[in-house]
Amino acid sequence: MGFLDKILGKKEAPIQSNADFWNWFLKNEKEFFKIVKDGENIHKGFLDKLAPKLDEVHDGIYFLTGMFDDQTAELILTPDGAIRNIYAIEELVNEGPEIKGWKFTALKPASDIKDVGITYENFDFNKDNLKFYPNIHKNYPDEIDLTIVYDHFTEDKKQQVTNGVYIFLDNYLGELHSVTLIDNMKVLGTNDISEELIPIEKLKDYLIWREKEFVEKYEGTRHNTEQDNYSGFEATAKDGTGIIGLMNTDLLQWDKKASHPWIFIITILFDGSNNNGMPDKETYQILNEIEDEITLDIKDLDGYLNVGRETLANRREIFFACKDFRKPTKVADELIKKYAGSFEISYEIYKDKYWQTFRHYEPR
Repeated sequence: MGFLDKILGKKEAPIQSNADFWNWFLKNEKEFFKIVKDGENIHKGFLDKLAPKLDEVHDGIYFLTGMFDDQTAELILTPDGAIRNIYAIEELVNEGPEIKGWKFTALKPASDIKDVGITYENFDFNKDNLKFYPNIHKNYPDEIDLTIVYDHFTEDKKQQVTNGVYIFLDNYLGELHSVTLIDNMKVLGTNDISEELIPIEKLKDYLIWREKEFVEKYEGTRHNTEQDNYSGFEATAKDGTGIIGLMNTDLLQWDKKASHPWIFIITILFDGSNNNGMPDKETYQILNEIEDEITLDIKDLDGYLNVGRETLANRREIFFACKDFRKPTKVADELIKKYAGSFEISYEIYKDKYWQTFRHYEPR
């Protein structure tokens, strides 16, 4: 075996934990530091080695690197806008060791507006060519809906310009605020704009003010679902298969929905081919046990409300409204691993302050 190792190269042990990753990094950090400082062979010597190790820690971890100062290399880990991966990056960085000459950062940090200038797809984005105005909705007063106005906007390059604006905001506001504080955003040019435009450098203060106002409005809001009323629903999908739902009707009529703005939906696929797309008795029992397991991990009094569920066409969807996005995404990732051999489980999480996702269940 030793002879073969010399010929083929000894295979590194797989990364199975954050500690494993940092142990691997510590063995290579001096070589990596030199590569980053010299700025030579950085892709092959560092980035191409780092990427597969981060993939073993968690899917969807991206990175930036460079010299923070003359003596310190910085490694910034980023989810590239994916809410579901933020917790994994924050935990990885928090569990990292102190390494002389290295600075590790979770998510792109905020920058002074004077230092932010982005070039993307031959478009330049800076404080001089970007402005904004808020869109206020009477029925949805807590929504932060922005229109960003770009001087050089062209309709045929709308997607490229929008991507460039997102990158600019990540660097200006910091990635966490950029992806969590803004509910809706669109990018337009200066034509046909009648609203008063606000300099982009005032956006950070505007968002801080709106978030402070929001937190104060809903501070201490809790909802104990133990005594809530539930209603069953039955419908038929377009393909003729049945849909069975069970929804918390008290929650659907709650007047403080915006206090739990993150909608978390877990989807569990099962084989219902012998029962017109519905689970058999044994599968139904297991699905209920999985739902019970989830609700034990994310409790209503901690800010995670089980709104209900739907069962249809070989899948069950379980709905939650949450105060925070970190714990639900971690719980879901652990659930996917646990049941990998039995069920295909996926999830999505997104901001929907007024629970429009469930509007079709509300009484008309």
